[in-house]
Amino acid sequence: MSLLYVLLPSAAVLLLAYWIYGSLLARLFQLDAQAPTPAVTLRDDVDYAPIPSQLLLGQHFSAIAAAGPIVGPILAGVAFGWLPALLWILVGSIFIGGVHDFAALVASIRHKARSIAEVVREHMSERSYVLFLAFVWIALVYIIVAFTDITASSFIGRQTLENGQIVSGGGIATSSLLYLVLPVVMGLCMRFLKMPVWLATAIFLPLVGLAIWVGQTIPFDLAAVIGVSEPQSQKIWGVLLLLYCLVAAMVPMWLLLQPRGHLGGCFLYVALGGAVVGLIASDKLVAGDASIVYPAFTNWQTARAGDLMPMLFITIACGACSGFHSLIASGTTSKQLRLETDARSVGYGTMLLEAMVAVVSLSCVMVLAADSPLSNQPPNFVYALGMGRFLEILGVPAAIGVSFALMAFTTFVYDTLDVCARLGRYIVQELTGLGGRAGAWLGTSLTAGVPLVFLLRPHVDGNGVAVPVWKTFWSLFGASNQLLAALTLLGVTVWLWRTRRAAWIWLVTGLPTVFMYVMSTWALARMTFPRFSNDAGFVLPADPVPWAGAVLLALAAVMLVEAIRVIGFGKGPLARL
Repeated sequence: MSLLYVLLPSAAVLLLAYWIYGSLLARLFQLDAQAPTPAVTLRDDVDYAPIPSQLLLGQHFSAIAAAGPIVGPILAGVAFGWLPALLWILVGSIFIGGVHDFAALVASIRHKARSIAEVVREHMSERSYVLFLAFVWIALVYIIVAFTDITASSFIGRQTLENGQIVSGGGIATSSLLYLVLPVVMGLCMRFLKMPVWLATAIFLPLVGLAIWVGQTIPFDLAAVIGVSEPQSQKIWGVLLLLYCLVAAMVPMWLLLQPRGHLGGCFLYVALGGAVVGLIASDKLVAGDASIVYPAFTNWQTARAGDLMPMLFITIACGACSGFHSLIASGTTSKQLRLETDARSVGYGTMLLEAMVAVVSLSCVMVLAADSPLSNQPPNFVYALGMGRFLEILGVPAAIGVSFALMAFTTFVYDTLDVCARLGRYIVQELTGLGGRAGAWLGTSLTAGVPLVFLLRPHVDGNGVAVPVWKTFWSLFGASNQLLAALTLLGVTVWLWRTRRAAWIWLVTGLPTVFMYVMSTWALARMTFPRFSNDAGFVLPADPVPWAGAVLLALAAVMLVEAIRVIGFGKGPLARL
């Protein structure tokens, strides 16, 4: 069967969902183009800065997409087959993930662009607020750990393609470093030379393409430069990426986050469009080259990922539903939204675009044979090799196509890393009450410093064999991320019920809350509790991962009790600390 029979109907379903369900959500939440947004009323051009919707859409899309819609679908597709993964991506993004993102953004702008945690405090309790912030901060740490390590893995080694061409990890590193410089220059030009967005895009987006070509021409092989092994150089890259987070989270939005987010969003559009055009061209020009080969379904239980229920729903987070998106929506995007009505395209629309990225990523698995050795490669390389194959049909050299895909992957992660560090700074400052530069440095240092501990410590499986750091943390990240989505939906449902008392609330946000809460706690419990026992009985694990899982489960349980108290009894003595 041709990939087009999956790709084109998926795109049509997502487009129809945007026009039909997206319009319904806009009416239910009563979006008003005339209502002043916090970005306008609280403007300071540091954190609060209204920007055109097309610029914000690209920035938000780039920030929420990250590596999630690439890694998750590939891992789940390889483990369970492409059909369960595809169904969860489509149904999840339309009725759960898109609603989650949209509702979080609207809730934030209706509360002076405050975080979802602040919404929880106002409509639930002070205790809920503290618990939510603690949960979010722990989740941010795991996101930074997982994405930092998998990005660092792109900067080492060499990939030999089927045609003999070589893609150097050092080349990807060079391209990435150049890419970090370009948005700063773009931000300065737009700020001080008053360069319009269209002109800045026309100049700097092609320069990103040039950076990809230059990277493979002048690779920066850190291992060779300083004389260390590749695993050691990956650790060093991880440290450097965390230092980048430390700096990026402190600079004004206009200097790095906004221009880099816009370029990253455009880069995402090009990557998505290039893959789709390549797939269509391959189907028409090269018979069978775009055929689905991988099994639609493998098994209900696999050695790779465990049971399909509930692991499918936490393996694919970004691309279907992701709690991290609520942090972006209520942390940075709500402070830049110029009109309330833009929430439909920025909040709901970008989630559906991300679902399309996930479908394209899944296509990279669908063209593999069931016994292909590529299925055992890290997800970023499976994605890059698949994208390179699709783009090669358009005349793009395979090495450049793979480099483009790896660079796209890295681009997504940069957006996530510095936004996570910035949000972690906000949380630490809120919890400690420390303001000013001292509070900012403390918050950012803690958020970027704690992941350093996890990155540098050795990680082994049950047999004592070393495993990549990202692989150790991905399942925990997925479970905690999905539980964060459940808690966000829980907070939004309480807010809507307390202010609207409408029956549609239980269907639109209530059912998604229950589904995400059940699946995420089920998965988290299965990953956590077995670590506290062995053949001899109860043990105290040295690994911090199960301890973090236990803490997250406890926080989520107390949050649920608080929500039930508020909904059942209203705010009163039961809701106070």
